[in-house]
Amino acid sequence: MDHTIHRLAPDDLALMDALLDTFGEAFEDTESYDSKRPSPAYLRRLLGSEHFFALAAVRDGAVVGGLAAYELQKFEQERSEIYIYDLAVAEAHRREGIATALIEHLQQIAAQRGAYVIFVQADYGDDPAIALYTKLGARENVMHFDISVP
Repeated sequence: MDHTIHRLAPDDLALMDALLDTFGEAFEDTESYDSKRPSPAYLRRLLGSEHFFALAAVRDGAVVGGLAAYELQKFEQERSEIYIYDLAVAEAHRREGIATALIEHLQQIAAQRGAYVIFVQADYGDDPAIALYTKLGARENVMHFDISVP
């Protein structure tokens, strides 16, 4: 079955809502994705930002996967890198190449923007994500820390 990758624009609020639903279900964390959903004005600003990318994989009118990514402009050189913040595929549509297609679409955007790398994190134990990212790129062993903001 075929799917289409859409880069969401400020007027794509229905697709963005469906993408947030997909993330909540795929990550088994609907509370985080539903309890304080951003306002339409906030989502329009975010989707209109030149440094935020939301991609949705759509099949038969339904969002079956997607990703959210940010472009980070570097200070040590005039270059940027793209960080995949969230990437998910609905359980019924996994192992169909959707995640790979989403990343390949993001690679095209990154190339157009002159970014030098795309990076993503995976959690220990998330073997499917680790296998996908290992297939597509070089692995670095790093530690991640969340520092709270007072």
